[in-house]
Amino acid sequence: MCGIIGYVGREAATPILLAGLKRLEYRGYDSAGIAILHDGELSIRRSVGKLHNLETVLQDGSLQGSIGIGHTRWATHGRPSEQNAHPHRSGDIVLVHNGIIENFLTLKYRLESEGYRFESETDTEVIAHLIASIVRRGLKLEEAVRLVSQELHGSYAIAVMSVSEPGRIFVSRSGCPLVVGRNDHGTFLASDVTPLLAHTRDVTFLDDGDIGLLTESDIFILGPNGEAKPRQIVTIDWDAEAAEKGGFQDFMIKEIHEQPQVISDTLRGRFNYELGEADLPDLAMTNEELINARRIWIVACGTSWHSGLVGKYLFEEMLRRPVQVDIGSEFRYRQPMIQKDDLFIAISQSGETADTLAAAREAKRLGARVLAIVNVVGSTLAREADGVIFTRCGPEISVASTKAFTGQVVALYLLALHVGRVRNVLSPEEGRWWLDHFLMLPGHVEQVLKQEEAIKAVAAAYYEKRNFLYLGRGINYPIALEGALKLKEISYIHAEGYAAGEMKHGPIALIDEDMPVVVLSPKDRLYDKSVNNLMEVRARNAPVIAFVTEGDRQLDRLADYVLSIPEVHPLLTPILFAVELQLLAYHVAVMRGLDVDKPRNLAKSVTVE
Repeated sequence: MCGIIGYVGREAATPILLAGLKRLEYRGYDSAGIAILHDGELSIRRSVGKLHNLETVLQDGSLQGSIGIGHTRWATHGRPSEQNAHPHRSGDIVLVHNGIIENFLTLKYRLESEGYRFESETDTEVIAHLIASIVRRGLKLEEAVRLVSQELHGSYAIAVMSVSEPGRIFVSRSGCPLVVGRNDHGTFLASDVTPLLAHTRDVTFLDDGDIGLLTESDIFILGPNGEAKPRQIVTIDWDAEAAEKGGFQDFMIKEIHEQPQVISDTLRGRFNYELGEADLPDLAMTNEELINARRIWIVACGTSWHSGLVGKYLFEEMLRRPVQVDIGSEFRYRQPMIQKDDLFIAISQSGETADTLAAAREAKRLGARVLAIVNVVGSTLAREADGVIFTRCGPEISVASTKAFTGQVVALYLLALHVGRVRNVLSPEEGRWWLDHFLMLPGHVEQVLKQEEAIKAVAAAYYEKRNFLYLGRGINYPIALEGALKLKEISYIHAEGYAAGEMKHGPIALIDEDMPVVVLSPKDRLYDKSVNNLMEVRARNAPVIAFVTEGDRQLDRLADYVLSIPEVHPLLTPILFAVELQLLAYHVAVMRGLDVDKPRNLAKSVTVE
């Protein structure tokens, strides 16, 4: 996930680009850069780290000109460095890119055989050299961008300038957002609408395959075959906060709908398909250390603890290794039997959670290797851990965590695959099988999100109830806990999550016709037992909301409402069920007239005990 900005007009480009990058910095934290074209010369400035480092580089005011492009990066191909920062250049061509080019190695080898030299480790430089190679054959930049777009496999949004065609910026997209707009002094492009709102509220969202041309006075849109397309202008009437919501009513619902992209971003660039392996360069642990790790510990708080519980089921089934999961506030005040060389996984959205930080420090003191799964680059936990897996969720503004949970579970999938391959528990063929199924998750979540209206109907039926019970088995027991937590957090309804087999050991006494019971019942080896639990609930006249695998009609007559998820491997069901339960909690809270983004008594980052 990276941020792109561009401008061509009559005003100084540098301050416009910098202001735009500030609005986009949530999309990338590890490097930034801009390129300015002026009087036939291309000037590029880049820096590593957050945007203020680039601002320092530009303080001398030497970068003059009224046309330019900028970029803020979250590293995928290649470590964070000035060499890998955008923009990238090939001769008189310069460009910025968001996305990932899946066939970049094939293209790179071909270009190297043609004599092109690569200065970076990125996939982006391939695009620059490809465009340059076509332009050198005598074609115009527009045609070069169109032809190269046909060669690229993967997702991308690009913005390109050339010395030979001053006053023009070409853009193209496939799978990554790109928006353009204009005002009286110039035209603008960005990977998000928010940087444009300081200049215009009339914007155009490019479609996949579109090519755009920006000049000082106009914007032209072309289709994949070069045909002219009318520019569909959308007038944005949001205020600044609403603009950040991307048109959604609340941050929470926006973040729920961002989860397919979160999964894609957390996966991209982090696997070697040929070897069936996860590629986690920031893990900072050798294969020998992973093999010799005696025990695996997972420590977290709240929603992150639930993702850790999912990790326990995942690791024990995929790796056949015992896993201890602890709540941070409990772990830090007991005497854990951590041994030297244990693997300690600390999970935190913010990377600043006090109890999790304290637990990680204690584990490190006792000799364990500490791995952080965290969303915020530069956070304390990320800095202090031996290794880190960033979840690439972007900022999660709503207090109730949704997309951060999903990112954490995806990171755990990757870690389980990596450890499984290192320990030879998984073969390359099995590794590729898992990767195939990981990569289908974004599409599966999209299918779940299409059921929002059906879930809203369930919320309408029960939003006035005062108690809910959530039941799950196996790897979906943590999702029962998480679903109940979401409802508690934002609707203020009392809700409890239970392992379904435990229901008759106490909670069944509470069940009556006034307590809706949510039952997670995928088609797995525990399905029949889950159905038995549902029957026990039904016998006590409680309303039943069943979440099942697509195509399962057995519960239609037993439950008041039946909602489904796509058929997936049982270990992959937690993400899909979690998204459905997030939607249920959200719509219940909205119907109760509550502020879903800022629930009472809660804070986003818990930095105190």
